[in-house]
Amino acid sequence: MGADREGSARRRPVRAVAYAACGAVLLAGCASMPDSGDLQDVESTPRQDTQVRVFAMPPQQDASSTEIVQGFLEALTSDDPHYDTARKYLTTAAAKTWRPELQATVLANGPSIQTAARPAGREDADSIAYALQGSQVATVDAQQAYTPADGSYRKTVHLTKDAKSGQWRIDSLPQGVVMGQSDFQRNYTSVDKYYFASDTSAGETGQPVAVADPVFVRSRVDPTTQLVRSLLNGPTSWLGPVVRSSFPTGTALKKGVSGLTPDDQNRLTVPLNVKASRIGSAKCTEMATQLLFTVRNLTPTVGSVALQSVNGGRMCDVNEEDAEGIAWRPSTKRPDYLYFLDSKHRLVRMATGGTGTSAVAVPGPLGAGTKPLRSVAVARDERTAAGVTSDGKALYVSSLTSDGSLGNAVLTSRGATEDDRLTAPSWDARGDLWVADRNPDKPQLYMLAQGVGQPLAVQIPELDGRIEDVRVAADGVRIALVVEKNGEQSLLVGRIERTKSDDKQEVSVLELRSATPGSEEVTAMSWAGDSRLVVVGREQGGVQQTRYVQIDGSTPDGPAPAALTGVLAIAASEDDRVPLVADSQDDGIVRLPSGDQWQKVVKDGSAPVYPG
Repeated sequence: MGADREGSARRRPVRAVAYAACGAVLLAGCASMPDSGDLQDVESTPRQDTQVRVFAMPPQQDASSTEIVQGFLEALTSDDPHYDTARKYLTTAAAKTWRPELQATVLANGPSIQTAARPAGREDADSIAYALQGSQVATVDAQQAYTPADGSYRKTVHLTKDAKSGQWRIDSLPQGVVMGQSDFQRNYTSVDKYYFASDTSAGETGQPVAVADPVFVRSRVDPTTQLVRSLLNGPTSWLGPVVRSSFPTGTALKKGVSGLTPDDQNRLTVPLNVKASRIGSAKCTEMATQLLFTVRNLTPTVGSVALQSVNGGRMCDVNEEDAEGIAWRPSTKRPDYLYFLDSKHRLVRMATGGTGTSAVAVPGPLGAGTKPLRSVAVARDERTAAGVTSDGKALYVSSLTSDGSLGNAVLTSRGATEDDRLTAPSWDARGDLWVADRNPDKPQLYMLAQGVGQPLAVQIPELDGRIEDVRVAADGVRIALVVEKNGEQSLLVGRIERTKSDDKQEVSVLELRSATPGSEEVTAMSWAGDSRLVVVGREQGGVQQTRYVQIDGSTPDGPAPAALTGVLAIAASEDDRVPLVADSQDDGIVRLPSGDQWQKVVKDGSAPVYPG
């Protein structure tokens, strides 16, 4: 296999291809395959220029069994849409049954290859088996969902020599594909597709709330068409129970459609099959909105989406402005203010659009200092706020108006110490308030409907440890929790499910999964995008770092935030035009404008937050 910047493959002998591709172009950390002697690992290669297309080489005449295995593994990392070249390394029967789309297994380095014992009854000279081995990093399933993984990987491929042609071919192999981490990063990209929260609308607007569902697509193999097909196929299993799609069941692209690209007016036309032919205009515009949010996440220049019926007729179209009127999407809602506590533990704010460093107290009792606070949360509409008192005992909710009253505490903790009481609160877009009580005698996550309802105990059957921090996603169907167990703090993301039984609402957080595999201590976090979090943490034996993570546990493309020491808290908005803000042990409140370094805002301040 070779990389050709002019778009054509250079043919070389198989052995030369194997060494060159392994050591200089493709297979990260793969093992070279001499005919004799010890196997030797080759260093991982740097991530390649995203415009370079990589093409697989077919098997050479009279290639050895080792060269066939090596060539096949190299072909898995090519930009071949249907793995046609990889199938040439298989027998006819194996090529028909092998399904590469079922799973991608990602290893820390490319698979090492060792001769395996021949299966009983196949000890002839015309068959041989090899073991593919490595350390797992992640898997991507048939729904294109990413899941972190660890432990060892060991699978066997078996080869046989054709009696007539005398050529070695693989006749037995695991389903899916396998590759090293750097090849995975070159071949795949993470993209959000969008559905609607099934039982959530945004505050007073009543709009359906868009929910991001991250998947991985092959970045150079018609990614837009891949992504549209994935959207039409429905949400991933993890998110599926709490979202809906406006596309009727069975909706797919019109037969034969591929190569979806926007026209010279930046409009993407999507031809659909007959299943979508009998929908009303409102449903059609919701479908187009899902598509626009999704494809703009991959290609930001797309300005509008048009749906086309199976017979070529126009169904509906939406542009960006239309879509924002149809559905509420967190990352398009820029907050008006940044909020934090001043030296007197009062809630203050400053405009997000300016560069000034002066803050003013918010209207109402939380800004007047009626109760000194240690943590706060401001509702998404910026009309209401919640604050936990400086001793951590009581949670108060008040409107941000001059005539607002504090009233009684809406929740009180009986924990013996400040560290055993209430966490910082968090709001979702429907106006519900979330907070955890860390009381060892009765640890519990609570939800208060509209911030004033009776605290509802949230069930978390898989929780193993104590909740130290809570951040609910704007969509109200996902929640991030910092959980402490045995002195270690991990970041988990769960799915929020709401049910009614005998007119009584029940809320559960299910299928917790790690968003920071490998981190030993997470000290602060915030939502920083539709499916992204910013996290302050420390790996075992390492120093404190601030980085971005996807909710599926993958690491997004792009640089990490500039280094900052002694971070006590961090605040981000889903709108990435708004700067990160942190509470630094040394410098107080600091902010990070895009492409710049951290800048001091105020020395005496703490607990910064954006609405949410």
